[in-house]
Amino acid sequence: QALGVTYQRPDSDRYNYPEAYLRARIVGMLGGRAAEEIVYGTKTTGAESDIEQATALARRMVTRWGMSERVGLVQLAPRDNPYLNGQGEFGTSKPFSEETAEVIDSEVLRIINESHDQAKQLLTEHRKQLDALAQALVARETLNEQEILDVTGLPRAPALDTAMLPVANGGGTA
Repeated sequence: QALGVTYQRPDSDRYNYPEAYLRARIVGMLGGRAAEEIVYGTKTTGAESDIEQATALARRMVTRWGMSERVGLVQLAPRDNPYLNGQGEFGTSKPFSEETAEVIDSEVLRIINESHDQAKQLLTEHRKQLDALAQALVARETLNEQEILDVTGLPRAPALDTAMLPVANGGGTA
């Protein structure tokens, strides 16, 4: 159903990510919509999956991982469990007030809007590279990471600083 797909492969299997990394992922997810707005001056339904994924990630940042100053360090959503058939740890009712729900929605919207604005800013600044990438995709349909770097002339993204991240097996720094 997707008109275009961008796959962001992680460098390695991890269980812990810094907030800056998660926000960068959301910026990347919203890049297609931002490009539509910049290039065509309109919005289409093509960004549906990206918006869904970005919203879900922002909601987890706010409700599960304490990445909102306004909400704080309170778990407001259960850990995902495919065996609960959508019933979750908290059942069908929310364990928080309508006022808290409004704050959650506000914080999710803030993260999404900030990320969308950042995506538009980056694509506007790099419009020449955006156009070169679009031309290459029309010509070849699929590009790997190195081909994208070659076409755009952009450098590889800096590596995620793993010095402060615990490793997947539970070790690491405290």
